[in-house]
Amino acid sequence: MKKAKDLFELFITLFKIGLFTFGGGYAMLALLESELVEKKGWLEKDEFLDMVAIAESTPGPIAINCATYVGYKRGGVIGSACSTLGVVLPSFIIIYTISLFLDAFLTFELVSYAFRGIQAGVVYLILSAGVKMLKGMKRDPMSIVVMCSVLVIMIAFSVLAVKFSAILFILISGVAGLAVHYIGKMKAKRGGDNK
Repeated sequence: MKKAKDLFELFITLFKIGLFTFGGGYAMLALLESELVEKKGWLEKDEFLDMVAIAESTPGPIAINCATYVGYKRGGVIGSACSTLGVVLPSFIIIYTISLFLDAFLTFELVSYAFRGIQAGVVYLILSAGVKMLKGMKRDPMSIVVMCSVLVIMIAFSVLAVKFSAILFILISGVAGLAVHYIGKMKAKRGGDNK
């Protein structure tokens, strides 16, 4: 990696993502995939899906975790610091500026309409990221069973107003994946022993 130039490109790319994405980390996923996989080629699609799964299951906001991962991959510790700063800085600047004028800012009717429009855009971005991840998902029986199970349980819990953390769904899915992996290894080992 050509240090200064590449670190600056990393910072600017993630700054742009942080600046033009509203709605939090999940809304950023579509833009992250577009920039990091399709335009820059810094990640493969499978690696992007793995990065999102890891970023979701580790503490902290998903967008920051993704930025830190990409930065570390591209430029080590300094790269992770540059990319993390790049993705966080726009939000910090915008929120700080808004906080200075918050009361006056909220009284503008145009601001209210703008936020309604942004909310609709955020729903699209989250849905778009989900559809792209679904298309990129490996279509093996275990992945399909886990995805369908989680989907049915989440819908049932929403309809029945049962509170259940999304984090627990992720952890349970991870444990299910590990269990299937180890069961497969044990079967393969027994099959090899029987020969």
